Amino acid sequence: MRKVLSLVLILGMAAGAFAQQESVSYHGKKISDKGAIPATQLTTKMNGKESLNTKVEGTVESVCQAKGCWMKVKTSDGETMRVSFRDYGFFVPKDIVGKTVVVQGTAQTTTTSVAELRHYAEDAGKSKNEIEKITQPEKALTFVADGVIVKR
Repeated sequence: MRKVLSLVLILGMAAGAFAQQESVSYHGKKISDKGAIPATQLTTKMNGKESLNTKVEGTVESVCQAKGCWMKVKTSDGETMRVSFRDYGFFVPKDIVGKTVVVQGTAQTTTTSVAELRHYAEDAGKSKNEIEKITQPEKALTFVADGVIVKR
C-alpha cells in the first residue's frame, strides 16, 4: 500500500512539474508560435518600411501596472518595443516581466507624443519627477497585437 501511495505521489508531482513547464496563456485572438521571428531581428525585417504584419517572439521588459494594457518587449541593442493591443480589446497579466511572449499583429514606426509618453510613464509607476523630465516626442518601433501567447 505504501508503495502504491508513493508511486501515486511521485507521478502527481511529476505531472504538476510538467504542467508548470508547459504552461501558456492566450490573450486576444488565439495564435500559434509557428513562424515567429526573434524580436532582435524585427528592426532588420522592417528595413525602412512604415509597417509590417508579422509574428514576433521576445522577452517582456515591463508591463502596464494599471491594467496590463501594454507591455514592452526587448529588441536589439538594449532597446524595447511598446506593444499595445488592437482596439484596446484585451489585456495581459501584470506579472509577466521576464517571460517569453509571442505577439502577432502589425509592427510600425511611430512618433509618440509627450502627453502619451507621460501617460505611459504614469502607468508604469514612474515618479512625478521622472514624468516631468519627458519633454520630447519619441520616434520608435511599436507593435499593435491581435493576439499574444505568454510562455513560461
